[in-house]
Amino acid sequence: MLQKSHKSVAPKVGFVSLGCAKALVDSERILTQLRAEGYEFAPEYAKSDVVIVNTCGFLDSAREESLSAIGEALAENGKVIVTGCMGATPELIRNRYPDVLAITGPQQYESVVNAVHKVIPPQHDPHFDLLPPQGVKLTPRHYAYLKISEGCNNRCSFCIIPKLRGDLVSRPAGDVLAEAERLVQSGVKELLVISQDTSAYGIDTKYAKSDWKGREVRAKFLDLCRELGSLGAWVRLHYVYPYPHVDEVIALMSDGKILPYLDIPFQHASPKILKSMRRPASSEKVLDRIHAWRKQCPDMTLRSTFIVGFPGETEEDFQFLLNWLQEAQLDRVGCFRYENVSDADSNTTPGHVSEEVKEERWNRFMATQQAISTARLKSKVGKTIPVLIDEVDENGIVGRSQGDAPEIDGVVHIKSAKRLLPGSIVPVAVTASDAYDLFGAY
Repeated sequence: MLQKSHKSVAPKVGFVSLGCAKALVDSERILTQLRAEGYEFAPEYAKSDVVIVNTCGFLDSAREESLSAIGEALAENGKVIVTGCMGATPELIRNRYPDVLAITGPQQYESVVNAVHKVIPPQHDPHFDLLPPQGVKLTPRHYAYLKISEGCNNRCSFCIIPKLRGDLVSRPAGDVLAEAERLVQSGVKELLVISQDTSAYGIDTKYAKSDWKGREVRAKFLDLCRELGSLGAWVRLHYVYPYPHVDEVIALMSDGKILPYLDIPFQHASPKILKSMRRPASSEKVLDRIHAWRKQCPDMTLRSTFIVGFPGETEEDFQFLLNWLQEAQLDRVGCFRYENVSDADSNTTPGHVSEEVKEERWNRFMATQQAISTARLKSKVGKTIPVLIDEVDENGIVGRSQGDAPEIDGVVHIKSAKRLLPGSIVPVAVTASDAYDLFGAY
């Protein structure tokens, strides 16, 4: 009876998490702290004592989505706390929704928790409230995002992340590795390494050393990757700027220490547009390095994102991008039509492209990349590859190869008479492919 009584009075929090994987990690940290204090989480507005909305403010369209989510939470529940990137511009929220209880900026975990305390005080009892060592996760049990730093030192003309999240602040290597080890021990089979600029890790601390199991490890991209590769899980690198020292990590991929996968947001290829974007890359040198990477690690998967219709982009610039894409032969590619972002410098760049031209270029870009992706996936037919199982249900078995990140890349559809469980890694014989997915048998 005592346990039942305790559970009936536990305060309940509703949570809406919007935006990128970095924001998802912020949500996990907030939820972990609240869970440690005895709060429970409700899946419905009506069952929540308060609702937290973790917003995205990168694009104007994302801001509108966030504002709509706040409005829905207010209408359905009435008690709403706002956090995340839009919290850096609280006047935009207050002007539309003056009744929100509190607004905090990104990474301000304590402020969010304190705001919850004011609405519904914690009723923690360590005899009843147990927190798993890995904390609360919003991803499936077998993979997790590992954020290694906050903020960014780059000043890309289309981006306001530094204004929202500040300059680069790297976590000590010992802290990152301790978290990674806890995740692996809890059953995580894949670590997705993320930050705003992953390859810049440790620059702000001058690669400071920290203790890890009785020895010192530098906060440096190569060193961290090497240590993560020793934990026995897949290690996937995201948001890696193509700095020269990235070359050092390719050997870890060819040796099987970390996944042969790089997510590099190139954004464009035209030298003129890259300069206008203030991107730290040379398209010709990048092509040379891509060829060198693939020579050293033939199984490497390269993913990237691009923007078409950037202000000042001419047909010549766009054709340069298409030609570069054909030469680079990237495996996985996302493409965005340019849109203004409030307070971004690119808003005032001359030569804005019409929406009709943006759409036409986007379609041409995607058609070009689809043909490349189709050919590259077809080359895998007949091979046997390791696949991490994600879903097993009445609709079939779905997993991901080492070349597929969750939610943004393709999948592997598997036929098997054997019983498979999510989180298991099995060898799959690839029998067919299409533009984005593989099909195989186990």
